[in-house]
Amino acid sequence: MRHTLPIRPKTTKRFPAGSRGARSVAIALGLGVALAAAGCSSITQVQRHGYIVSQDQLDQVPVGSSKEQVDYVLGTPSTTATFGNEVYYYISQTTETTAFLAPKVTDQRILAIYFDDDRRVSRLADYGLQDGRVFDYISRTTPTTGAEVTLLRQIFSSAVGENV
Repeated sequence: MRHTLPIRPKTTKRFPAGSRGARSVAIALGLGVALAAAGCSSITQVQRHGYIVSQDQLDQVPVGSSKEQVDYVLGTPSTTATFGNEVYYYISQTTETTAFLAPKVTDQRILAIYFDDDRRVSRLADYGLQDGRVFDYISRTTPTTGAEVTLLRQIFSSAVGENV
């Protein structure tokens, strides 16, 4: 003799519509989707560090200005040159951080103010990120690394077969 269990009718719904359980599941599912979407969004933070010089401030210290004028308008520099003529450096950096990723440097500026022997501004240079090189926007020249070689030396060294 076999023992059989009573047959229950199959139901397709676990929680009847409008029940407490159905609402709880819907709320939990909605919160889960909202949190997942928020975690995937690209929240970007821009941070600026250092001394950011405005164009108005820069216009107040043209070539020929006194060192005192520079001190008054721009304040204490980030650093100064340790050799040669006196140079003030105002350094700033802009980074962007997206969500949980590491910060990425998007801009780096170095305003260099060169003084002559009379403590007057002789040259202004704005250096930035240009392929890892320092770029002088004011005089439109880019300093190169290594020794400077004259044209005559290049001609004579190539005639002799010597590397410069």
